[in-house]
Formats: sequence, structure tokens, C-alpha cells
Amino acid sequence: MGYIDQNLVGGETVVHRTRLHWTIFLAPVFWLVIALFALAANAQVGAIILGGVALLALWTYVEFASSEFGLTNKRVLIKVGFIRRRTLEMQLSKVESIAVNQGIFGRIFGYGTIVVTGTGGTKEAFHRIAMPLEFRRRVQEQIA
Repeated sequence: MGYIDQNLVGGETVVHRTRLHWTIFLAPVFWLVIALFALAANAQVGAIILGGVALLALWTYVEFASSEFGLTNKRVLIKVGFIRRRTLEMQLSKVESIAVNQGIFGRIFGYGTIVVTGTGGTKEAFHRIAMPLEFRRRVQEQIA
């Protein structure tokens, strides 16, 4: 049971969920290829790089598995991090806007940054979110 499910209040139901985008795993894959070439050239250097790649892959997986982005019929709930946790729980009535920032690769592969702005000007940015335009659209539907 995840953070969002554990923090639902009475009468609250999850309307939409999303995760971090799969592209966060590109860096470990890139370094794995480098490590395999290094392993072929020099076993000791390749083994050291491979160990670093294993740590990077583990770190990336923990980041992926410990991040949740959800929308309920009452709130926007976001949790990022495992050891150092960052959460956002904002009532829909307090959401002023949700901005989406996407570069060219984000548009091609379907990821981006969402910036949740609450009344009072508080801004919270979350990066590499899968399908950020869908998340924004669903929030806007719940507000309306």
C-alpha cells in the first residue's frame, strides 16, 4: 500500500495516478554499456565501473519506486523520495494552476515537469513526470 492510499480521508477516492517516466533509467543503461566496453578492455577498470553502475541503478530504482503522483476527488497528493521524503498535499480548492514544462525530448517521449501553484503563490516543481499534460487535464477536470 503506497503513500497515497495510506493518506486518503473519508469519502476520498483516487481519480488519477502517474509515476516518474522510464527515461530516468537511461543514465544507468548508458553507463552499463560503457562498463561492458571497459570490462572487455580491462577487467579491473570494468569491474569498478560496473560496481558504480550497480549503485546508480539501485539509486534510480529507489527513486522510481518511492515516487507517487496522485489526484483524488479532493486533493493533489505527491510524494517523492525514500530517506529524504518530500510531500505535497493540496486541496483542489487551493490549487491556483498547474504548469507543464516540456523540452523537445519531453514532448517526443511524453514526460515533463509539473509546477503546482497554490493560492498564496507557493510553487512546487516535480521533474520527469510521465504524461504531465494528462495529469494537468485531470486536475482541471476535478476543479471544474
